[in-house]
Amino acid sequence: MNRIFAAGIVLGAVAAAACPALAQQPLKIGLIMPYSGQFADAATQMDNAVKLYVKEHGDAVAGRKLEFIRRDTGGVAPDVAKRHAQELVVRDNVDILAGFVLTPNALAAADVSAEAKKFMVVMNAATAIITTKSPYIARTSLTTPQINESLGTWAAKKAGVKKAYTMVSDYGPGIDAEGAFQSGFKASGGDIVGSVRMPVANPDFFPFVQRAKDINPEAIFVFVPGGAQPGAFGKALVDLGIDTKKTRVMGQGEITDENALKVMGDAALGLITAFHYDHNHKSAANAKFVAAYHAAYGRNPDFFSIGGWDGMHLIYESLKKTGGKTDAEQLIAAAKGMKWESPRGPIAIDPETRDIIQTVYIRRVEKVDGRLLNVEIDKIENVKDPVKERMKK
Repeated sequence: MNRIFAAGIVLGAVAAAACPALAQQPLKIGLIMPYSGQFADAATQMDNAVKLYVKEHGDAVAGRKLEFIRRDTGGVAPDVAKRHAQELVVRDNVDILAGFVLTPNALAAADVSAEAKKFMVVMNAATAIITTKSPYIARTSLTTPQINESLGTWAAKKAGVKKAYTMVSDYGPGIDAEGAFQSGFKASGGDIVGSVRMPVANPDFFPFVQRAKDINPEAIFVFVPGGAQPGAFGKALVDLGIDTKKTRVMGQGEITDENALKVMGDAALGLITAFHYDHNHKSAANAKFVAAYHAAYGRNPDFFSIGGWDGMHLIYESLKKTGGKTDAEQLIAAAKGMKWESPRGPIAIDPETRDIIQTVYIRRVEKVDGRLLNVEIDKIENVKDPVKERMKK
């Protein structure tokens, strides 16, 4: 009798294992981010949004329980990121790769995504070419050219700026930003009077800002990575006495994030930025998101957070379409063309490039009820990545 009972258990286990509906394996997601080092707060903001999304939407999708495995790159470390991606795939058997605050790390992991055929969701890294490095990558953040070519065009056509000087961090996104702003600005009749590239690792901004001040251009365009650097750049502007009423300072949204505004104080008034998200954006979806995020973590979400939140939405909805299957071909097919209402506004995944289509907001720093805020003054809707649009021609 006991033998029959034991045999029944074995047969039952075999049958259950053969039937996904009865015994689904956990679905593993490998998150690769700089949890330590100068970009640690960026990773914290992104990962907080990942956790919040799971908390609000449940830790199972299409009948499969989610398991997250986190790996720390410590900063800009493509070799480390690639090793983590390889180990996550080979040793930990992850189904999906996600995260990626920094471009060099995302590019390194893209090789693994392509070779191992793993669905990979880039939640921040913004260099245009990233999605071309693996057919299984989708991005839920932004591309640097998407934001800055829009700003360059707007500056020349709508703000009346005729001459500008550009200052960017010397790495992929910075070079992208420089080229994009200059392209949009010059195509719209503007003139670039000079440019400089600054070290991306622990830079001293003072000599670079002093050089720009000595040139005394009509406008300065700035790109530095998010995290600790915008505040440091803002301090250099203040300490060297750049008068934003005389020299118009503009750039990608990081330069006027909350921390940077605290450092600059009223000297930030009038700064112009282009970006895809700010916690002050007016919409019902954003008000709900900000309230939940603040309640959970005691601070406001930022652009790293929105990339993480929408990245999880893409993962969840793609898995629902595939019925929990994690074959990369099926997941990327499910992701292509997906549209939804994000806290930032309406967004979509371009079915041709797997990159994000979204609204670019033009903002000006103003004082509202005694607080410095990025106030939206204009917007450009349904913006695609211009680099890949040109590649189609």
